[in-house]
Amino acid sequence: MKLTYDEEVDAVYIYLKSKINPGEVKKTYSCNNEEIEGIINLDFDDKMKLIGIEILEAKNKLPSILIENLKKQIDKS
Repeated sequence: MKLTYDEEVDAVYIYLKSKINPGEVKKTYSCNNEEIEGIINLDFDDKMKLIGIEILEAKNKLPSILIENLKKQIDKS
């Protein structure tokens, strides 16, 4: 499992497998309920196995320590 953070769009992506190839995501289920005030996208492959999770407005949804650690990883690369 790998996590990435895109500060420009404030999004965290959780890879549930080591690599997701272009075109591998066959279905995205968007959880954009007003109660959570944000969007969480669930990405599935052709066998409907969950392979990735995208969290938009990540700063509002995830612990700040997680965001800071992901930013540090970006700075090191």
